[in-house]
Amino acid sequence: MKKQLSALLLLASAVGYAHAQSDVFLCINDNGTKEYKNTGTTKGCKKVDLQGINMIPSPVSAANSRPVLQTVAARTTASPPEFPKIDSNIQKARDNDRMQILLNEMKTEEKKLADLKKEFNNGEPERQGNERNYAKYQERTAGMKEDINRSEKNIEALKREIGNLK
Repeated sequence: MKKQLSALLLLASAVGYAHAQSDVFLCINDNGTKEYKNTGTTKGCKKVDLQGINMIPSPVSAANSRPVLQTVAARTTASPPEFPKIDSNIQKARDNDRMQILLNEMKTEEKKLADLKKEFNNGEPERQGNERNYAKYQERTAGMKEDINRSEKNIEALKREIGNLK
């Protein structure tokens, strides 16, 4: 409740500052619920004294007087001394295990895709006995097409992941 009240107070102060420092009132209704309003015309309202918001500019580089952008590469630092270290042989074994898992997933996904494409039959799968209504056939065909697209995207993602390990 306190965090919500603080957040609401901060929001109210920002809104108040944005609207030419308009007054903010804390109103407590008959149920004891607190509300922040910009008018104090209702019963039980007290004006809240809010301080202005301080704006701090971003750092400027000396070379070109533009804000400094810090990339991930620039922020990399050495691990702290208490950070656990992994033996390189253990890490290689883990990487090999991960590669094997990804290759197995790729093989499974490629087989699934081949089966889906075979059943899809270039957009003309065989009609089933319960598909007397053409709309049901179209719905099943559209679902098959979505499954094929999803499987192709999964294969692309697995290839990217395997490429990141090499």
